[in-house]
Amino acid sequence: MNLPDTASREEWLAARKRLLAMEKEFTRARDALNAERRRLPMVRIDKPYVFAGPDGEVSLLDLFGGHRQLITYHMMFDPDWDAGCPGCSRVVDHMGHPAHLHARNTNLVVVSRAPLPKLLAYRKRMGWTVPWYSSYGSSFNYDFHVTLDESVVSPVVYNFQEMPGESGEAPGVSVFLRDGDVVFHTYSAYARGTDLLTGASNYLDLTPLGRQEFWEEPPGRADSPAGAWWRRHDEY
Repeated sequence: MNLPDTASREEWLAARKRLLAMEKEFTRARDALNAERRRLPMVRIDKPYVFAGPDGEVSLLDLFGGHRQLITYHMMFDPDWDAGCPGCSRVVDHMGHPAHLHARNTNLVVVSRAPLPKLLAYRKRMGWTVPWYSSYGSSFNYDFHVTLDESVVSPVVYNFQEMPGESGEAPGVSVFLRDGDVVFHTYSAYARGTDLLTGASNYLDLTPLGRQEFWEEPPGRADSPAGAWWRRHDEY
């Protein structure tokens, strides 16, 4: 394995300071990118989407839970599957206590295309408490480009790996804002655009071996293609 060079503490500190300058530049660039995201125009949602939840049918407005903003994670779960996507399951594993988002008037939910009984059974298996709703029978997944049948031509350009995966399902995140009872779509991201949602990946980025995937630099520290090592947390 291609391990890092060995250095004295003084040499390490000099190299660390050079990296710190790059990290500060990246932080400023990220702040600027986030600002541009907040400047995106928004699109009014007039379609009456209906979702199935544990307490019955709900609307897109209901998913806000009374909050001003809504983040929906589109978890890959085809109606024919018996379990959710392993990669998407990693993302949902990292969804923490909602109080911190609620404090900023924001709600977070998961939406999948499989029927609700399958979702609830899988949620129980995974030990999750995050709100999860089924879009089964609606055009929601198609309209937000996370279900792409062969007959559908999507304008979405996925960054990094080309997705969708099996059965035309793709992971993604969509953000909505409401003004009274009027809902607007403000942002969506796919593939590597959802990278920040997975805490384990970001922790691994702090380590010398990284995610240990072939695309990473420097070479010689990886053992698998991107995402090939992902498992549901009860399958490792």
